[in-house]
Amino acid sequence: MKRLEGKVAVVTGGARDLGRAVAVKLALEGAKVCVNYAHNEKNAEDTLALIREVGGEAIAVKADVTREDEVKALFDKVVAAFGPKIDILVNVAGGMVARKKVEEQTSDWYDFVMNLNMKSVWLCTREAVQYMDKGAAIVNFSSQAGRDGGGPGASLYATSKAAVLCYTRAMAKELGPRGIRVNALCPGMINTTFHDTFTKPEARENLHNSAPLRREGEAPEVADLVCYLASDESSYITGTGIDINGGCFFS
Repeated sequence: MKRLEGKVAVVTGGARDLGRAVAVKLALEGAKVCVNYAHNEKNAEDTLALIREVGGEAIAVKADVTREDEVKALFDKVVAAFGPKIDILVNVAGGMVARKKVEEQTSDWYDFVMNLNMKSVWLCTREAVQYMDKGAAIVNFSSQAGRDGGGPGASLYATSKAAVLCYTRAMAKELGPRGIRVNALCPGMINTTFHDTFTKPEARENLHNSAPLRREGEAPEVADLVCYLASDESSYITGTGIDINGGCFFS
């Protein structure tokens, strides 16, 4: 019996990198998976192909999860495909987009970053819990930046990810009496296109030389932790923000 046999999972930002690894892992463990994506249909189709390779069942749904109407349409499609019960929500969608010093930031930029990283989590959680019963689980993606304030030009990104941590604790309290668990991950340096884009090569090399484990993390390692938090194996864990950074930062 697979750990997530018969369960339905929604993975926002599930078409690439961490989201893709999570979607494939959940499917491998028996869940029916909705792979949400915002723009790149090919990435989503590639993720579906990987899921089918491991014998999983999945659909891909395009939706901007910062928009209320599109989030509702996303969950309507999940329910139409898999039935009116959702067991797992993994809020991966988010990003830094660019590094900007405080004097370079505008009100529009503030709204964009906060909506991308925090409003998306709120909207998807609000919609998903309508279909969740006892035993369901929500896993949010925060960041090491949400713990330590982030690097240069990442102040709003870090702040939005810290908000995700606080919201995780709040939802754990609110939804706990209904038997719904809510946890968050705080990934550090994971080998993804995020760090290919936003982290200088010398910073990554420095981590290889100084981190306790002397390496970056890999997306499947993050996906393994998500799967654990989504399964009954973690049935007494809620309201936590779990660091996964190879020992580079301790909260």
